[in-house]
Amino acid sequence: MNSVQNSVQSTPSLTVAKFGGTSVADFQAMLRCAHIIKNDTSNRLIVVSASAGVTNYLVRLSQKNISLDEQKDIVESIRAIQLNITQHLSSKVEAELNQEIDSLLDELTQHALTQSLQFTTKTTDAILAFGEQLSSRVFAQVLQSIDIAGEYFNVQQVMKTNSLHGKAVVDINQLSEQSKQLLLPKLVNKVIVTQGFIGQDSQGHTTTLGRGGSDYSAALLAEAVNGNNLSIWTDVVGIFTTDPRITDQARAIKEISFGEAAEMATFGAKILHPATLIPAMRRNIPVFVGSSKEPEKGGTQIKKKVESNPTYRSIALRREQTLVTVKSPAMLHASGFLAKVFGILAKHELSIDLITTSEISVALTFDNPSGSTQSVITNTVVAELEQLCEVSVEHGLSLVAVIGNGLTSAKGIGQTIFDTINDINIRLICHGASANNLCFLVDESDANSVVEKLHNTLFS
Repeated sequence: MNSVQNSVQSTPSLTVAKFGGTSVADFQAMLRCAHIIKNDTSNRLIVVSASAGVTNYLVRLSQKNISLDEQKDIVESIRAIQLNITQHLSSKVEAELNQEIDSLLDELTQHALTQSLQFTTKTTDAILAFGEQLSSRVFAQVLQSIDIAGEYFNVQQVMKTNSLHGKAVVDINQLSEQSKQLLLPKLVNKVIVTQGFIGQDSQGHTTTLGRGGSDYSAALLAEAVNGNNLSIWTDVVGIFTTDPRITDQARAIKEISFGEAAEMATFGAKILHPATLIPAMRRNIPVFVGSSKEPEKGGTQIKKKVESNPTYRSIALRREQTLVTVKSPAMLHASGFLAKVFGILAKHELSIDLITTSEISVALTFDNPSGSTQSVITNTVVAELEQLCEVSVEHGLSLVAVIGNGLTSAKGIGQTIFDTINDINIRLICHGASANNLCFLVDESDANSVVEKLHNTLFS
C-alpha cells in the first residue's frame, strides 16, 4: 500500500489523454500525438482507439457468413495499416513489432473462423477488441522512438465488467482497486499506453463497452487513478456552437460547464459521448477537447464552473429519430396505463428520450444509433403496444436542441426561437424539464436549415 501512496505523491499532476482513431491513423498522426505527450509531462496514462479504418474492417469480420477469402482480405488490410506505421521505426523494433502484430492477427483469424461457423456476441467482442490491442502496442513503440518511456498495458487487467457483450457495464470498484495496484506504480516512471472500449468479464472473456466506449474508458481511468485532467484528442478544434459542416458561422467554444456539455453530448454533438462526462463530474476532473492535428489552436475546457454563462451556448442536432404516439381513452382519469406502456418498452430494453402528454395520448421519442440498419421500434414492440392502445410510428425526424443557461426563466426565448423558424413544421416540443435545453422535432429534410437559421439569429 505504501508504494501506491508514494506513487500518488510522486505524480503531482496526472493527465489521462485519449487519442481517437484519426489521431493514431498512421505514423505521422501518431508522431504528432507523441509530441503532444512529450510537450506536457503530466500526460502519464494514454488511452488509444483503433487506427482509423480498422474498426470498420473488424465490424465486417465479426458478421455472419463471411467467406474465407474475404476474411483473408480483411486481415491483410488490417496488417497493411499497422505495417505502414511500423516501417518508420528502427529495423530491430519493426521486426519485433511485426512479429507481435502477426501473432495477434493469427488469433484474429481464428476468431473470425469461429464466428463464421457459429456466430456469438462473445466472439464479436473478441474480434472488435483487436483494433485497440494493435494500435496501443504500436503507439507505445512510437513514443519510445522519440525518447519517451512508453509502455504497453493491457487494460483488461483493470477494466472488469459484467458479461453483457456489446455494451458491458464496468465494475467501478474493481477498476479502482486494480488501478491502484497495477497502474499507479507504473505511472511514476512510465507513460502507459492502454486501450479504450474494451474490458474483461469474470470468466476472462473480452467485452466491449459500446458506442463512445473509448472516451468513457478514458474518463473511468482518470477517475480510478485520481487524475487531475482528462484530455480528449480528436480531429476537430474543440466543441463548436454547432456543427461546422452545417454552417461556416459555427465557432469554437473556449470553455463550457459540465451541465452544458452533457446536454450537448446527449442531444447529438458527436465530439463527446454523454457517458464520458459522468466519471469526470463525479470526481470534478476538468475535461479538455482539442485537435491532435492542430494542438496549437487550443480547444474547449469542460469544467464545473465557468466564467461565462450565456443564455445560448450551442445548437445540437441529432438525426434518425423515431416518434411513437400511443393513444387511448383509457388514459383519461385512469392509473396504471403508462406503467403498462413503459413496462413493454423496458422489456425490450428501449430507452425513451423525450416525452409529451395530452389527456388521452403520449408522444415518445427514441434515438436510432448512428448507422443502425433498422429502427429500434420493431414490429414486435408495436404489436405489443397495440394490445393496449392505438399506436403510430413516425420516422425521418431530427431533434434540434438549443443548449444554454437559465432557459426556463429567460423571457422571450420562445418567441425568438419560434419566430426564426415559423415556416417550419414542428412535430414535438420539450421545454421545462431542464434549464439547459429547449428541444423540438422537425422533419429530417428541414434539419440543416433550422440549425442554420437559429444559429444566425442566436449567435449573430
